[in-house]
Amino acid sequence: MTAGYIEKGFAPDSTDIEKINRFTRRDFNAEDFYVFSVALCNNDVDRDYEKFSVQALEELKDKFLGKTGIADHSMKSSDQRARIFDTWVEKVDGRKTIDGEDFYQLKAKAYMVKNQENESFITDIEAGIKKEVSVSCQMGKSVCSICGCDKKLSRCEHINGREYSGRLAFSILSDTKDAYEFSFVAVPAQREAGVTKSFELKKDSEIMTDNDIIKALKDCDENITLSKSQVKEILDKIDTMGEDAQLGREYKKKLTDEVVCLCAKAMPQMDIKTFAGVAQVMTTKELLSFKTAFEKSQKNVVESLQLKPQSKSNNTYSNYKI
Repeated sequence: MTAGYIEKGFAPDSTDIEKINRFTRRDFNAEDFYVFSVALCNNDVDRDYEKFSVQALEELKDKFLGKTGIADHSMKSSDQRARIFDTWVEKVDGRKTIDGEDFYQLKAKAYMVKNQENESFITDIEAGIKKEVSVSCQMGKSVCSICGCDKKLSRCEHINGREYSGRLAFSILSDTKDAYEFSFVAVPAQREAGVTKSFELKKDSEIMTDNDIIKALKDCDENITLSKSQVKEILDKIDTMGEDAQLGREYKKKLTDEVVCLCAKAMPQMDIKTFAGVAQVMTTKELLSFKTAFEKSQKNVVESLQLKPQSKSNNTYSNYKI
């Protein structure tokens, strides 16, 4: 078995059946289920240059118990395929992560009902076609591997994936808030199990910017998982963006008026109404460029007047007779 992939199904023993029946509405027998084990995620650095701490894996172990397995992170109830009934964290001897730590995996056992609807899906698992998985979860901390800054609380200048003095920059995810589901996918984020983190605002996005929101939305699949707290964070961010936009509009209006006034002084021959109309559609960058040019022109005029030689005249006292 390759870590992070679904293992072959196995015959559940009495202990497994007892654990499974905690999640069913009636007691089932071993022959009613297809049971398999899976490595959900690990503590290695993934394709997004993020990794779970070992403590996070321990926390996820408890939160994934009883969670459902679905196809491609679809939120449709018809796409539910399996349910996790047992979880544990396992150390892989002799193996290290990219950053040199001992390699740990979060593993689980899951069950599916043997029926006509699941028959082809089970066949795909057994044939190794459906084997990659990813998990959807929410983490409370994202700590920079270089400076130790929690990116959810303050801005970090280190860019994930780059090296600084020979050290790789990545984010260490910890403080597990919730676990939603695991999914059968084609290309997981983690190189082995794949971890597709749920759409998560990063409280001012590590600090969260408008570009971060756009990127997060673009990276999401057709269906995404949002918790109530995440919805609130999105709405709070939209409110903040609205306030910032209003301040920006007020600043641009003030800047436009200032540039029009400067133009009237620097170029009195200009049809100022025409220029005012043009200024209304200028970008902030263009307005600042015109402002700088007009101010420089005005400064040159003032300096020219100050340096203009005075006309020679007779001695002041020559007008007086003694």
